[in-house]
Amino acid sequence: MTPAIQSAAGERPTSDAARSTPRDAGSGNLSETLQGWLDGSGEKTVGGLIDVFEEKSFAILFVILLGVPALPLPTGGATHVFEVIAALLAIQLIAGRDQIWLPERWRERELAGDKQERFLTALMKMIRRLERISKPRFGFLFNRRWSNIVFGMLVIGGCVAAFLAPPFTGLDTLPALAVVLLSLSVLLEDFAITIVALVIGVVGVALEIFLGKAAVDAVSGLF
Repeated sequence: MTPAIQSAAGERPTSDAARSTPRDAGSGNLSETLQGWLDGSGEKTVGGLIDVFEEKSFAILFVILLGVPALPLPTGGATHVFEVIAALLAIQLIAGRDQIWLPERWRERELAGDKQERFLTALMKMIRRLERISKPRFGFLFNRRWSNIVFGMLVIGGCVAAFLAPPFTGLDTLPALAVVLLSLSVLLEDFAITIVALVIGVVGVALEIFLGKAAVDAVSGLF
């Protein structure tokens, strides 16, 4: 479910940072690979991540992009651009593209820095905990054309739900967390995590609908 990725802008020279970072996130510990990229000297942007993690770029980008809204911290809608980028990537995954295309301004979007340090620290802790309990389960369900389509559609659903959540309510947390766990299940090829992700996603959407309706009814009752 993670096709090989290249920059759609054409052949880009491989940077020293890219050469020094493991290319295949599935060949070792995912958290260590991500930490190596974060600690490296290369650009910590969306484009930099794509250039380094070629074969795993789709799933890893979903983890990073939705990782911030997945944390139980108020974002005030500041992460909407990440959700839009993730949805665009999911459309490309569904279409069967083997190259990621993004506008240059989105490729230059910063993923790591002083402002994101707290979010990334919490995200890395979650990934490490998950790695300790995860193991390959039903691996034959992954790395298929049809499973890429299903994966992309579920990611779009989670992104839309997170995007539509009212600011400062925290209702974007569960849909975003569902996308993160779903992407990690693809990287780790663990279908048990997929099931957990789907349950969390359904609960998140249900809460969003229920609380949204309650808020509308409460406002309507004032008039």
